[in-house]
Parts: sequence; C-alpha cells; structure tokens
Amino acid sequence: MTIDLPVIWYFLIGFAVAMYVVMDGFSLGVGILFPFVQGDHRRDVMMNSVAPVWDGNQTWMILGGAGLYGAFPLAYAVILPALYLPLILMLLALIFRGIAFEFRFKSNRSRKWFDFAFSGGAIVATFSQGVVLGGIINGLTVTERSFQGGGFDWFSPFALFTGLALMAGYALLGAGWLIMKTEGELQLRFYRLARPLTLLVVAAMVVISIWTPLFNGRIAERWFVFPNIIWFAPVPILVALLSWSIWNGVTHSQERLLFLKVLGLFFLGLSGLVISFFPLIIPPDVTLWEASSARASQLFLIIGYVILVPMVLAYTAYSYYVFRGKVREGEGYH
Repeated sequence: MTIDLPVIWYFLIGFAVAMYVVMDGFSLGVGILFPFVQGDHRRDVMMNSVAPVWDGNQTWMILGGAGLYGAFPLAYAVILPALYLPLILMLLALIFRGIAFEFRFKSNRSRKWFDFAFSGGAIVATFSQGVVLGGIINGLTVTERSFQGGGFDWFSPFALFTGLALMAGYALLGAGWLIMKTEGELQLRFYRLARPLTLLVVAAMVVISIWTPLFNGRIAERWFVFPNIIWFAPVPILVALLSWSIWNGVTHSQERLLFLKVLGLFFLGLSGLVISFFPLIIPPDVTLWEASSARASQLFLIIGYVILVPMVLAYTAYSYYVFRGKVREGEGYH
C-alpha cells in the first residue's frame, strides 16, 4: 500500500500551525489585554507570565512555513504574493513585540513606549493573522500554477471580520492563561473579562459559520447535505457545550481547567476549518495533491520533521514545567 504523503504533510503542517495558534495565541492575548490593566506592577506580572516561554512559540511558525515551502511549493508560491501586506505587517508587529520583551524591564523613561510596542504589536500581529486566514478562506486566483490576483484581493469585509474575531479569540486565551498564572485582584479582573470574551468568540464563530456557507456552495454542501450533517454535527454541539462549560467554569473559579477548555474551543474551530476545506490547500480549487512537491522531496523532508517535532515538543514541555506555578509581583524576568 502506497503511503499518501501529501495527506501526511497536510496534517503535519496543520499540527505545526495549530501549535503556534494555541501557544503563541495566549501570549498575543496577554498583549491584547494590556490596555485593560493599569499600573506597572500589574503589567509586569502579565508580561512575566509569558516572558520565559513566548520566544519558543515562534518555532512552530517556522516549522509550518518551512513545511509548506518544501511539501507544497505551489501553495507557498501563491499564498505569499497574495497576502504579502498582512504577512509583512504581522512580522513587523512580532518584531516590535519581541523588542518590548527585551527592553521594557530595563527602561524607566521609555516604558510607556515599550508598553505600546508590546500591546500594539500583539494587536496588529493578531489582526493580520486573522486577515490572512480570511483571505485564504475567501479564495485566491490561481491561473497556470501562479497567483493572478491583485495585491489587495485579500481586503474584504469577511477578512476584516476574521481579524477582529481572532483578536477576541486570542484575548480569551490570554485571559484563561492569566487566570491560571495570577492571583488576587488581578486574577479577578480576568475572571470578569472571561465571560464577555467568551460571548464575543462564540458570536464570531456563529457569524463565520453562517457567512462562509452562504457565499461558498461547496462548504454548504460539505456541512449540510445528508449524511454529512450527521457526521459533522458533533463539532457545533461540542462548541456549544464547551462554551457553556467555560461560562460555568468562571462561576466555580476554575483555573487550569478553564484554560484547557478555551484551548479545546480553539481546536474545535480549527477542526471545523479542516472539515470545510479538505482536501483543498488553496481555495477555491487547488487540492493538496496538485500543489505537492515530488514524492522524493517529501520523503526527504519528513525525516527532518520526525526528528525536530519531538525535540521541540520535549523542549516546550520542559520549559513549561520549569516555569510552572503562579507569577507574583517582584518575581520573574528582568
């Protein structure tokens, strides 16, 4: 039996992207929540909760991008020129956020500017990622294996909405993380933010779930034609149950479990995207087999993934274990 390498690579890259989204998502969410908290000491605690682990999260972005370049060169060659502007804005914003991590604790007179760089970088990077997602969902113009659209084809009400939706999602992730890592009055503040953020995220998921089938008959057929409607029904049902569980978890002051539930909500959202578009890798027409590189190249590259992914997972698990527990004022990265 021949192994279907394009499918394996599709899910390997999807795993790398999912790991980046959920792990750097809460880090960016902390930056999005920065304007809701005043006082240098409180902001120090927020930043210190992610300072030991944030930079390792970029590894997953690199793995995803490198995997896309090697395994699906057509997708790489189409997606980048189609989305250059939001991708460049995302990278610049991540650079400013990284600078803020390094300099904020060492600066007194310019601290407010590094606060702005940290928060603004997180907001712009998150919004740009959402716009990129919306642009891909909308579909890209491909003719004779190259992008034939314009530099602003991604600009649409749907892409802008997905940018705002992802900001709400990352903010909820950040709130869940800070509930787990802080205590006292600061923790209570994020408990109070968790419920309205949950409502925003669920509302955004509902709008996107209605918007995409209305403008894409293929997605409507995938979800709503019998027997698919029965097979895929557990996804929206689990979203509803998990959302109610997050709401209820705030009442019972759950900490770690609340954060895990928010992660689960994100994974359900990502699974919905896979269900909607598989086996397309460049909507609306290009499948992963059409975009894949030669089999020999995919076999060669997969050796690196088999070595690197367990190493990154082990390093990540160890770093989170070392820096486990609450972050308190006066402790942390300086």
